[in-house]
Amino acid sequence: MFDDKQTMRTAFTTARTVLEKLVQDQPDYAPAWSLLGRVDAALGRKEEAIREGRRACELLPISKDAWHGPIYLRALAEIYAWTGEKESALAQLEQLAAQVPGIDYGDLKLDPGWDRLRGDPRFERLVASLAPKR
Repeated sequence: MFDDKQTMRTAFTTARTVLEKLVQDQPDYAPAWSLLGRVDAALGRKEEAIREGRRACELLPISKDAWHGPIYLRALAEIYAWTGEKESALAQLEQLAAQVPGIDYGDLKLDPGWDRLRGDPRFERLVASLAPKR
């Protein structure tokens, strides 16, 4: 957040308050759970973030919604990456790489959300496996 940690914390804390109310009012709304998980990951609330990301995936699994389900699986992978759970993040990404739609080369190569996984041999192999074929 432009290296302004106080503004970032204030913004995420405000967003968390809104999202927490939303999941209380609509406990079966996967998008709110997913976003709350990412906000909590950014705030360093690891256990809550993982629980919330998993809840979104439970509410809308790929088996129930092949189009939107991967979105929540990707968000869970990002939560794992942001909270230092590399193995879990990579496992989710490998599952997504086998899905259509899933994860793509450009996303993994360019999205700063994956920076914590860069340099990991397993992550780099996954990125290379998704590279466009010439």
